[in-house]
Amino acid sequence: MSDARQHQRSPGDEGTPHPPGPHDALTDVPGLRVGHAQRTDDGWLTGTTVVLAPEGGAVAAVDVRGGGPGTRETDALDPRNLVQRIEAVVLTGGSAFGLDAASGVAAWLEEQGRGFRVGPDPAQVVPVVPAAALFDLGRGGDWRARPDAALGRAAAEDAARTRPGSPVPQGNVGAGTGAVSGGFKGAIGTASAVLPSGITVAALAAVNAAGSFADPHTGTLYGAPGPLPEPEVHAAARRHLAEARATSAARSAASVRPPLNTTLAVVATDAALTRAQAHKLAGTAHDGLARALRPAHLLNDGDTVFALATGARPLADLEALADPAFGVHLEAGALNDILATGADVLARAIVKGALSATSVDGPGGVFPSYADLYGS
Repeated sequence: MSDARQHQRSPGDEGTPHPPGPHDALTDVPGLRVGHAQRTDDGWLTGTTVVLAPEGGAVAAVDVRGGGPGTRETDALDPRNLVQRIEAVVLTGGSAFGLDAASGVAAWLEEQGRGFRVGPDPAQVVPVVPAAALFDLGRGGDWRARPDAALGRAAAEDAARTRPGSPVPQGNVGAGTGAVSGGFKGAIGTASAVLPSGITVAALAAVNAAGSFADPHTGTLYGAPGPLPEPEVHAAARRHLAEARATSAARSAASVRPPLNTTLAVVATDAALTRAQAHKLAGTAHDGLARALRPAHLLNDGDTVFALATGARPLADLEALADPAFGVHLEAGALNDILATGADVLARAIVKGALSATSVDGPGGVFPSYADLYGS
């Protein structure tokens, strides 16, 4: 039995059709590395997460479903456009201001000679760094405390320091530092699955929805339905959540604090996908987001899913076919399995983010975690 099949399942694994990888994380896709940088002092409660592709980059795509997105370089991922592979993806807090973090990542990549080559000198590269931002302005107390190029560089350097295949820190880190969802503290979560073919599909999410990951009437997590919490536990949790919301409203009464949110995600695979196939993966992964967060894709959200394909494994073994004419059907079946699994792992990543979050009580508000209210 493989290591992946021996791996103990994490919360939210119930009903998963395929076993998770060694760390049940985005880095189970070989070659991918994840780094976080955040600040939580002096009015700060925000951060940045960088997903670093293998040397030479990965095929990438994006699908934006939310009505209030904050993005950078997403047009470059259109399958009709020039650049085929990218070196990094940035998820960041700070709303549109936080997109400055991508400049720090681009500068770091240029120093490494990584990017789209535009001249005869190998150092003449232009890193294409797609990025998306979530709204966490003022949640630490200071409206102007938001990620900048220095924080983006720090997240890229953190990713570069990790060994490929390392575990990914979850919870109040990186882009999840200031995340909130439905009054609960949001966070970073990640999950993976290994298909019978050996292909790995994984996801990482920064959970900051205008909706919620928990049913307000029962307390159950939408993405991992299970036994209902005890009635007295649920009654106490609802009471504490209402009190936290009232306290947060009082603390932010002097500032403009519109209910703007956004859930950001990266779904990845080591399969060899075309840009069009990667775009399909980004789109179907939104199904997992909608399962785990309700409602989703609102005008107040900027829900954005990036897809990465490293191409280390063939999509299907066409050489085994007696009749090559059926290759298109074999590839379609293999892609369908990846698409379905992408939605599954994104839903589980959101659940794991919900369970990994820790409560925050600061000048910008009180944001209780699901685990503190209901237990893990």
